[in-house]
Amino acid sequence: MGEATAAVLHGVEDLRIENFDLPEVRPDDALLRVEACGLCGTDHELFTGHIPAPYPVVPGHETIGTIEAIGDEAAAKWQIGVGDRVAVECWQACGACEPCRTGVYRRCTKHGQTDLYGMIPTNRKPSLFGGYATHHYLSPDSLVLPVPAELTAVEATLFNPLGAGIKWGVEIPGTQPGDYVAVLGPGIRGLCALVATRDAGAEFIAVTGYGPNDHPRLEMAEAMGADLVVDVAEEDPARKFRDATGGRLADVVVDVTANAPTAFGQAVRLSAVDGTIVMAGVRGQKGAPDLHADAIIWKELTVKGALGVDAPVYRRALELLAERKFPFDLFSRREVGLNESADLLTDMAGNGSKPPPVHGVIVPGL
Repeated sequence: MGEATAAVLHGVEDLRIENFDLPEVRPDDALLRVEACGLCGTDHELFTGHIPAPYPVVPGHETIGTIEAIGDEAAAKWQIGVGDRVAVECWQACGACEPCRTGVYRRCTKHGQTDLYGMIPTNRKPSLFGGYATHHYLSPDSLVLPVPAELTAVEATLFNPLGAGIKWGVEIPGTQPGDYVAVLGPGIRGLCALVATRDAGAEFIAVTGYGPNDHPRLEMAEAMGADLVVDVAEEDPARKFRDATGGRLADVVVDVTANAPTAFGQAVRLSAVDGTIVMAGVRGQKGAPDLHADAIIWKELTVKGALGVDAPVYRRALELLAERKFPFDLFSRREVGLNESADLLTDMAGNGSKPPPVHGVIVPGL
């Protein structure tokens, strides 16, 4: 049957390279040869223990690869065949329950968040449920998307963060041409929200960061078209926004910060009357100090939580990447093989000897 090699997370900062038997493909499933897997903030939070995991797991949920074997039923269902390059969504969906039938398959009653790829324990056979591996098993309830031929596998891994940028920055808040937007957090999803809102026709976009470590990313944001960048450790973002816009505030605020307790208070201050705040960055149990809660009432703000992304925006993300309208090559990127994945995770978490890149990618073939 052959073997797959995978990086398996056994506990906090305990990543081991292991081998697994390749599964025999049945009529309704498939086997993917992984070409590249993008590294999400969730991955390094799993690695450092900030997010609990059902150890041991093969991490990785931004997976691109080519179909190595596929059953006839799966090929007909997904409209793909051997040799096709696809992007794998992190969700699984039964397609039959009420959430699946209404398109909200991230709430699938059979799978939900318990069966996210990159979070499934290896004691469930055939163990290969994450992208940090040479092979990825695709269950009958997997969701896959064809990758445009114009994209390399590494470029295509941006489908996940760019899909989030489109979903959280445009679709959820209903961003319109002419809107004024503030994006809180200059990580990969913040930069992708900048691209998405610009593509939607936003008139003015500000991006915030915190401290010297974010300065290179704020420079990246400027190079990618941000009208204003603000280091909130040094300057008040609402005042800077008003100064730059002649007194206007943001119609849409997209908060993609991680573990930044004061960000929600900043979002409220940045919001215009009738504005919309999209909260997509988690902050654990830290609460929201400096929040002027009454301003939510006075400004009649809409606050929306954002958890997942779905196929329509992933498709649009892949199309937008293939159009090459935006300079995604400006993102700092580091590609490593499986043996170096722990070092990259350490750096991405801010605990290593090298500054974290905006875009980290695991390339099992390296």
